[in-house]
Amino acid sequence: VQLQASGGGLVQAGGSLRLSCVTAGFTLDYAAIGWFRQAPGKERERVSCVSANGDTTKYADSVKGRFTISRDNAKHTVYLQMNSLQPEDTAVYYCAADDKYRPNSCPTVYDYWGQGTQVTVSS
Repeated sequence: VQLQASGGGLVQAGGSLRLSCVTAGFTLDYAAIGWFRQAPGKERERVSCVSANGDTTKYADSVKGRFTISRDNAKHTVYLQMNSLQPEDTAVYYCAADDKYRPNSCPTVYDYWGQGTQVTVSS
């Protein structure tokens, strides 16, 4: 099982980035995917998640209205579009998967994790 996160970088406040999580080794159609982030000195937090069937999406209050999660099962990829980025969004972003098929819910525990991608937002 592999999850490869990419798309991070350095951006000015107000800018946008799109993160990608390319998956392999399991059937993405049956998996819920979460995006998490961890800033230095802070606990990891879930930013967003999407259920296996795509009908359920959830967002942390801090990113609602700015971030959008989406999935393209044919490309084995889940995206996180991040708009109106702020310095407090600076963190390492990770994607994670839970392939215990629960079509319409986001799990609290994820089985597989990818390496992170750094997002840095300058003021």
